[in-house]
Amino acid sequence: MDPVRNPYAPGAGQRPPELAGREKQIDAFDVVLERISRGRPERSVMLTGLRGVGKTVLLNKLRSAAIARKWGTGKIEARPGQELRRPLSSALHMAVREVAPAHRDPEQVERFLGVLKSFALRATADKGMRERWQPGIDVPAVKGRADSGDIEIDLVELLLDAAELARDVGVGIAVFIDEMQDLATDDVSAICGACHELSQDGAPLIVVGAGLPHLPAVLSASRSYSERLFAYHRIDRLDRESADRALTVPAEWEDVEFEQDALDALYSAADGYPYFVQAYGKVVWDQAATSPITTGDVRVASPLAEDELAVGFFGSRYERATPAEREYMRAMADVAGDDGQVATALIAKELDRKPASLSPARDGLIKKGLIYSAERGAIGFTVPHFGRYLRAQAD
Repeated sequence: MDPVRNPYAPGAGQRPPELAGREKQIDAFDVVLERISRGRPERSVMLTGLRGVGKTVLLNKLRSAAIARKWGTGKIEARPGQELRRPLSSALHMAVREVAPAHRDPEQVERFLGVLKSFALRATADKGMRERWQPGIDVPAVKGRADSGDIEIDLVELLLDAAELARDVGVGIAVFIDEMQDLATDDVSAICGACHELSQDGAPLIVVGAGLPHLPAVLSASRSYSERLFAYHRIDRLDRESADRALTVPAEWEDVEFEQDALDALYSAADGYPYFVQAYGKVVWDQAATSPITTGDVRVASPLAEDELAVGFFGSRYERATPAEREYMRAMADVAGDDGQVATALIAKELDRKPASLSPARDGLIKKGLIYSAERGAIGFTVPHFGRYLRAQAD
């Protein structure tokens, strides 16, 4: 069939043509937005799940919902080793620019921008002149507010001021943070503290975060009350009906159909993971001669899709690991079997090594985002089917 008309989109964070299976989370977020708009208290929101389940896509969808209600929004992607001040300043600047035109008092808007500038300037205040960063905020910095140098104190003051600005307009502000597990410990603590203050104040500002399955543990390690501070949504595989819909609805727009056996084979191959659904759907479309798409088309296309995943989705991650880390992952795959969580003691036993000697490899893999600490003494792959890929490589 015509590859130009191929509707499937297996890209990083790229929205699929049919966002199936996420209605529950979208509806719940609509309730959050409506309650806050009516002055009701609500918690910030956290999305957690493995890579490839569509967290970033859903995060962008929720942001679109906030924008549709005239909220101010900004988004950042956390990165290991990056301080929060600079990216958050840019995101909040964007959010306030969306709200400011409707505000009745330009001087109050200007004052907030001055506070935001002071907060931003602290990001490089201790660096030399050549390394100092100047935020693109064309107002004088306001001294004595959000510029103490203590990230938690400054963040609380900044977000409360931003929320007050939004309250005056009758809307809210939402800050979206992707890859939130990569934030520094102090920054996580500051966000928890700020969200606690915002909640107590009934302020119309929320944080919407997305991260790997251990994000709740990261937040809990920072603040013991974090389990009550956020509304958590675990993003997982699509059920059969949703996975089929993700394939058939876009195809119907192009007057193409799937035979039932073909859908059975595709669900078995993709296992309901949204990225895999799109990846297999795209290759099957390109290989099929005509509609309806048959199980024979799936049989021909599957090895090609698997090769693409092996290079782009799995292989690129595997190449980032050191030889010691690769040995650790291969042992982990052999022990885990079904790609689930596995005790670190079992990996040490598999390698006939003392657990302490494997700590550098394990810690390196966690920092690279290849595995996560599922619970005390247990780890899991951040990428679905990664264990299966490693076992296939060994064969």
